[in-house]
Amino acid sequence: MSKPVLTCGLPTQMDSSIKKLFDVLVIGAGPAGATAALLLAQAGRSVAIIEKAAFPRRKVCGEFLSATSLNIFKRLGLLDEFTAMAGPEISRVGIFSESSLLTAPMPRVESTKAKWGRALRRDVLDMWLLNRAVEAGATVFQPWAVTKITRTDAESTVRLESKEMNETLVVKADIVIAAHGSWEIGELETQAKKQRPDGHDLLGFKAHFKNTKLPADMMPMIVFPGGYGGMVSCDDDYVSISCCVQRDMLHEIRRNVPKKKAGEAVQDHIIGSTKGVADALSGAQICGEWLSAGPIRPGFRSRYKDGVFVVGNAAGESQPIIAEGISMAIQSSWLLCQRLLEGEGNLNDTASAYDRDWLNAFGPRIKAANVFAYLALSGRGHFAMASALKRFPSLLTLGAKLSGKVNRVVIDQTVPAPMFDS
Repeated sequence: MSKPVLTCGLPTQMDSSIKKLFDVLVIGAGPAGATAALLLAQAGRSVAIIEKAAFPRRKVCGEFLSATSLNIFKRLGLLDEFTAMAGPEISRVGIFSESSLLTAPMPRVESTKAKWGRALRRDVLDMWLLNRAVEAGATVFQPWAVTKITRTDAESTVRLESKEMNETLVVKADIVIAAHGSWEIGELETQAKKQRPDGHDLLGFKAHFKNTKLPADMMPMIVFPGGYGGMVSCDDDYVSISCCVQRDMLHEIRRNVPKKKAGEAVQDHIIGSTKGVADALSGAQICGEWLSAGPIRPGFRSRYKDGVFVVGNAAGESQPIIAEGISMAIQSSWLLCQRLLEGEGNLNDTASAYDRDWLNAFGPRIKAANVFAYLALSGRGHFAMASALKRFPSLLTLGAKLSGKVNRVVIDQTVPAPMFDS
């Protein structure tokens, strides 16, 4: 895969005294940011993407994309390429809990070419989407970080900093989109602020394995004492395991094996308490080390703040138990960009319309995820859930529907014509 065009200073066509004016500046080149940049660049807008990390880079993430997002790839002309790169179709959902191994059909998205979702490793997915945005005409500043945004009536002035080169840069844009995620602490109004640690905080972990015994078409939810997670077959025969562990439980786990790293201790804990995972990983090999991040802060956040539009996890985040994080990120960018391309009204009107679209699309998923996470993390709830699923495994299919696995934000229709002011 070719590398994106990485701009570490001013583009050659830019006079440093002019301070280039872009139509849109996107902060963050993950799935949400790259999708927004690609959509707008394809519509003829001048787009800058600011990304502080060097690509490719691994990321704590479940790595599954539901079929509801693949219709967006189809509209972008990327579906066939994604299908060729990604892992197998996931046509079954399951649950691994203590000694229970239950499966049920994954609900299908009807009347579409892609009826089931697939998984693709984040280092591959992020690089691929960024490449496509660059090919569509986006300019990438990488590795650069946004340190300040000043908004006037007509435009935003954005200050960039590159620690590698010890340089600063100021660019201007009509519109700014924050797609920087929700975990990283920062000074921007749209970034998370430091909070006091809490024993119930959920900390995320992820690792890849090869030669597992996990059926390629199944994505099981993993429920274990003090946490939950999931497994899924990705590209190139990798299996991704991601999980969330409560901070207090992590401390207890590490006390039992003080010489092991946190991820390794979590792996032992899951294998020792969940038969399905123990069976799936029997004879498997880990590829690289466990990644960790967090704490996760699920919930609703502002989608428009101080003149900046917000997409992806920064706009709102569900409990990862429903495996909808990437899909929600990509779909939120689609919803925003369609409103921007309509070009009707001022930015406040656009923000209000986008906010309504976002809540309609993702509000039910976040609420359903909260219920599922409570059942998984609560001892009493866990018992009730396990008992119900043993009697009625089809509830797994219903749960997948409630989590948004069939809720498309893109229907096959004509894309609105771009109406940005020139």
